[in-house]
Amino acid sequence: MGRSSEDSPLRRIHSEASLLGGAAYAILLQIAHPSVAQGVHDHSDFSSRPLDRLRGTLYYVYGTSLGTGEERARVQAIVRAVHRRVNGPGYRALDPDLLLWVAATLFHTWTRLYELTVGEIDEDEFPVFLREAAVFATALGLPEDEWPATPAAFDAYWSEAVERLEVGETALGISRQLFWPANRLLWPITHVQRFLAGGLLPPKLRENFEIPWSTARQRWFDRVVRVTRAVYPRLPRVLRALPSRLYLWSMRRNGGWTRPRGARGSRAYH
Repeated sequence: MGRSSEDSPLRRIHSEASLLGGAAYAILLQIAHPSVAQGVHDHSDFSSRPLDRLRGTLYYVYGTSLGTGEERARVQAIVRAVHRRVNGPGYRALDPDLLLWVAATLFHTWTRLYELTVGEIDEDEFPVFLREAAVFATALGLPEDEWPATPAAFDAYWSEAVERLEVGETALGISRQLFWPANRLLWPITHVQRFLAGGLLPPKLRENFEIPWSTARQRWFDRVVRVTRAVYPRLPRVLRALPSRLYLWSMRRNGGWTRPRGARGSRAYH
């Protein structure tokens, strides 16, 4: 896939800061697939270095969607190289089924957060966004014809895939590390993410991940969504795009993507 034009849905939607509110939601959906959970458990150290893992993931996301052609190629090559080493009993990071699932969780999360916080995606624009988002899987090796070609095809795939999810002990352990990291200074952020993920997840998955919920929590979640939808779209566009700009600046400052010295590798799944 070629470089997205400046007015592409992928570039415009991805620049929205509100999409970051779905970070934990996307991760929980991903690790609810047992093979993804095992790969993350065996090859990731995000529980001890969550900010580095977040940085690596957002370098890949923003570099792919908002970067230049050269930057896009560089971050994708780094992630492919890392994923080639992520193999174990019952999983392989470059397995097309896993690439499809992880990329689908990203597309689903971005779509849902955008429509909750900004507005509905135009029905003529949505298929273009779907087609552009395929790059997050195809760049890592998914055959292009395996990405859903239409919104209806994506919905059918998503419904079937969600039915097969299973939160085992490995996924539950990862979620505990995610929400209760070793650095207690991060707890206010991770607890907000836990609350948002609880409101976004289907009830069965929310229960399996042991996220406490109640009628009162649901009311608070609905209120947060209403207030955000009323206020966020009225913020200056430059402010809404600030996180994406900062991460691109950081990526460029590091010469494309410099991994921290001594790191075990980038997070296994994005």
